[in-house]
Amino acid sequence: MVSVDRGRYGCLADDRPLIAMKARELGRNSVVVGDRVALAGDTSGAEGTLARIVRVEPRTSVLRRSADDTDPMERIIVANAQQLVIVCALAEPPPRVRFVDRCLVAAYDAGLDPLLVLTKADLASPRKVRALYSPLSLPMLTTRRPLPPRTLSRLRSALAGRVSVLIGQSGVGKSTLVNALIPDADRAVGAVNPVTGRGRHTSSSAVALPLPARPRRDERGWLIDTPGVRGFGLGHVSEQRVIEAFGDLVTRDCPPGCDHLSPGCGLDEWARERHAEARLDSLRRLLRSREAAD
Repeated sequence: MVSVDRGRYGCLADDRPLIAMKARELGRNSVVVGDRVALAGDTSGAEGTLARIVRVEPRTSVLRRSADDTDPMERIIVANAQQLVIVCALAEPPPRVRFVDRCLVAAYDAGLDPLLVLTKADLASPRKVRALYSPLSLPMLTTRRPLPPRTLSRLRSALAGRVSVLIGQSGVGKSTLVNALIPDADRAVGAVNPVTGRGRHTSSSAVALPLPARPRRDERGWLIDTPGVRGFGLGHVSEQRVIEAFGDLVTRDCPPGCDHLSPGCGLDEWARERHAEARLDSLRRLLRSREAAD
């Protein structure tokens, strides 16, 4: 399934686009972009026809988020993805590393491989942000405007043959990347408010787009573009899963059973010596939000 629009579901059947409705017995919110489904009825895709989704196949992965950290009710964003591409601007708007941290937690929780794409390097240096995440051995790409052909080629290589989800806050340049990767996508590009530093939403719903086949290669990937978000709640993720996402910190000098919040936590000195205070602060903010949820 490649799109959802007011109760109508865009599907591809043998590369043939068609529109379907969902069988009532499947229930509310039971089908999301990325799902593999079984269809019945008219599957010709002819104008004016409507197929019916009668079954959702088992999912290999599910990317979720909640409204906020105090709400354990999860919302499924996409299904069956393999990679989460986190887009973070280096300027206009400024880098929101705590949002990146939240996306990394969600990626690890869903079993997705994360890829960090830092945009607008023509406006600010990526050095500090890259240094912050280098201990994670996190794959990172840096882009500038206009997008150099060599950088575009590297990005295409990272996406080839995989189902990737593109996520980021409004104004970071997601739609610009999509239009460069898939010229026929025609995704709307928005501007950043100079007062608030926030972008406006230009994508209103998730949509799966096929990546162009690469010359002399059979690898064909999919890119799922998602609406720009300003928050990423993790109320559905357990405290232990949050801690595991900060593996560059929590394997160090802490006593057994340390909650990483109380005095005497071994991470204080460790982070101070390595100038990793920002990462530690991000972990503690997430843990405190979990305490509030509990």
